[in-house]
Parts: sequence; structure tokens; C-alpha cells
Amino acid sequence: MTSCPPISGREQHVAALMLKPRHVWSNSAITLDKLRSGFACALHMHQPTVPAGADNSLISHLQHMLNHPNEGDNHNAEPFAHCYRRLAELLPELINEGCDPRIMLDYSGNLLWGIEQMGRRDIGDALRYLACDPLMQSHVEWLGTFWSHAVAPSTPIPDLKLQISAWQQQFEACFGGAALERVKGFSPPEMALPNHPDTLFEFVKALKEAGYQWLLVQEHSVERMDGTPLHRSQCFVPNRLLARNSKGEEISITALVKTQGSDTKLVGQMQPYYEAMGCERQQLGDVEVPSLVSQIADGENGGVMMNEFPEAFRQANRQVRDNPNGTVAINGSEYIEALERNGVTPNHFPTIQAAQQQRLWSEAGDNASAEEIQNAISRLSVADAGFSMEGASWTNNLSWVEGYANVLGPMNQLSAAFHGSFDQSVVEDPSITSTKPYQEALLHVLLLETSCFRYWGQGTWTDFAHEIHRRGNERLERAQRSNL
Repeated sequence: MTSCPPISGREQHVAALMLKPRHVWSNSAITLDKLRSGFACALHMHQPTVPAGADNSLISHLQHMLNHPNEGDNHNAEPFAHCYRRLAELLPELINEGCDPRIMLDYSGNLLWGIEQMGRRDIGDALRYLACDPLMQSHVEWLGTFWSHAVAPSTPIPDLKLQISAWQQQFEACFGGAALERVKGFSPPEMALPNHPDTLFEFVKALKEAGYQWLLVQEHSVERMDGTPLHRSQCFVPNRLLARNSKGEEISITALVKTQGSDTKLVGQMQPYYEAMGCERQQLGDVEVPSLVSQIADGENGGVMMNEFPEAFRQANRQVRDNPNGTVAINGSEYIEALERNGVTPNHFPTIQAAQQQRLWSEAGDNASAEEIQNAISRLSVADAGFSMEGASWTNNLSWVEGYANVLGPMNQLSAAFHGSFDQSVVEDPSITSTKPYQEALLHVLLLETSCFRYWGQGTWTDFAHEIHRRGNERLERAQRSNL
């Protein structure tokens, strides 16, 4: 039987680490008053967990690729593995050349667990170096995410917290509390942002309660408060993402805006650097600040990222070194902390909301109840096929809901059964989250929410989902028999 990853049992411990005040880029040598612009590049890495090992055990899809090298593009397994560790070679190389590179890293919990399952110490040691070495910490920022690469808008609301906490516990188990304390930004899988008022509110609330201070959002997943698209220059400063639920409660979080769509060539060919060179300083309140171009792409997927990114990354950083023109590499939290030191607070940031919010509130009314909001959603959906409360992600061409009732139904059923079995018991005895029955059931709830079981269409991937669903119900029945 597959052992469980470290995804629960230490909720209070990681919350204490994440919620204490922390400034992790205080020693940054970058001073904003000398800059015209900056560029912040993030690499997203993920491999799902699938029931495809010996006796259909849970294994990393990377292992599955290695086991079946002649299927599809599985021959890329080792190139992928190299991509997961290569920043540990690339960054020291550039630093030794006198460059000052930056990178943000987003690794799913699935992938971190899979690396351990596979015994790939070459990757694990490289990531530990990037997360824990004092020199690397001045160049690398780790971003939090959901443990199993779930899509926020269609994830059951109670599971948002579980996904967030599971990743934090996995990361802390891999790299330690000091590394986890440095994690301040959050990268939502698929850049998927909920736009249903109640889901968005709970998402932002869960992030803030978990200690996150900012969120990366896709440009077309948000809008200005009057419902119009963001001005181009507005994409290059932090924004304040405002969420209001059906009870009239409001909450907000700082957002950095990822521009354009899902094209991995944007980072693969260092477009953020070249765009930043054309940006100028901007006014936030009474303070002038440099613009920041933020971008994220898969770190391993596609020929450009596998083959062209390293040299493009070298060239951009060497150009910054050799031709100082007021544009530098800078990570997201490093930039936000520098703004704070210059007297810029979230109150100075432009306010934005999730896409389609203005239309919804105009239709429903400012003081609408949950029922009135749902009625307004129904009316708008009938009147305009382009209106949707499924949320927005890196592409408008893909629905994470439509056509996937055979995955979403089981996903919602297993989640509801899990919470029905455990929630009251956890309130009475929080230590239950460290027990094997709880952890095994939670693992299957989280795994079933993995985006891959919908992204890759019907067939093998939905079969994987059905098998995880079956096993999850088995674990819950077993837990109920043991009175947990």
C-alpha cells in the first residue's frame, strides 16, 4: 500500500510559521529609485499522481513515463527530470559570471511527493539547494500553490483550505520551516481565478488565513471596477484584488498580473525582459515606482522550455550585467517589499475584481442575496453565451466544467463524504488529522481534484479519476468502521 505524503497533521505548526510578520527580502541589494523597470519570471512544474504502478499503486506520472518510454512523448521523461533540477546549475553559473539572476519557482505537491517516491535524490538535492542555501535564497523565490494542481473555481470550497495547507506541509517537510517562512506569493494552478462572488471570497480568505500576501493572476481573468479591461500600464504594478460575497462581506489581497495567454515561449525566450526594457516608471499615490513585467510558464513542457530557455535566460541576464539601463530581474515579493520600504502600501494600488463581476452586480444589485445572485447568473448566462461564472484561467478556450460531469460528480461526492465523516471529529480533536485513516482519505480527495483528469480529455485520464474515486470511498468506509 502506498504510504501517505506529509499533507496533514501539522496544520497549526505551519499556520504559526506563515502568519507571523516576516520580511524575507530585507537584504536585497535592489533599490527602486535607481530602476526604470523590472521583470519577474516564474516557472511552474507539475506531474500528477496516477494509479498506474505495480498493482495499480499510486505513482508519479513521471515514473509512469519512465516505465513506458515508447508511448506518446514519454521519451521526454529524463529531459523533464533535468528541467526540474537545472536551475541549481544555471543560477550559480550566472552568479559566478557576475550576473544577478532571479527566478520564481512553483512546484506542485504532487511533484514534490513524486520526486521522493522515485528516490530521485539528484532532483531533491537540487531543489533543497535552491530552497535552503543562503546564496540561492537571494535569487530564488518559491511560490505556494495547491497540493494537487486543483482548479480553484471548480474545487469544492471547503477543500481550498485543505489544498493550500497540504502544499505548505509538504514543502515544510521537504525543505524545513525556514524555507516555508519565505513563501509569500501564491500561484494558482492553470492561472484559474474564481469569479463567482462566494467562491472568490472564500479563496482569498483561505489564502490570507494561510499567510499568503499576494497572488499571481492572469490578465484577462480580472477587470477594473467599472468592468473594463485593465490598462496596459496597470498590468505592470501591483493591484488590489477585491472580493465581495453574497453577504456583503469584502476581502482583498495584492495581485501581480501575468500578461497575455498561455504561450510558454514568453518565458522560454525571455519576453518579460524585452518588454520591461520598453517600460517606464509609474506613479502610485505620491510615489514614483518602476514598472514590473510578471510572467509564468511551464518550466519543462514544450520544446522551447526544454531546449531554448536556458540560453535565453543566460543571454538576458548577461545583457542586464553588460548594458545597465535601469531594467533588472526582480522577484515578486522582493518588489513588493521594496515598495513597502518606499512608503507604498496596498491602499496605493489600483483596485480590480474578477472578470464579469461588474455585469453580475449590475444585474443582481449591490445588496443581493445568494439566491438573487444565482438568479442573476442564470439570466445573464441565457442572454449571453459569453457570460460565465466558471472562473477564468490561462485560456478562454477550455472549460474545466463543461463535459466533465463524470469527473466533477464523483469529485463533489467524495469531498462531501469526506467532510461529513471528519469535520466534526476534527473540531472535537484536531489530532485526528495526523491519523492514517484521515490522511489516506484526504489524499484521495485531493488527488481527484487534479486538473489533469479533465485537461487531457475523456479516456485513460478519466479512468484514473474513477479509480481514485473508488479507492477514496473505500478509505472513507474503512475510516467509518474504525470510528474516525
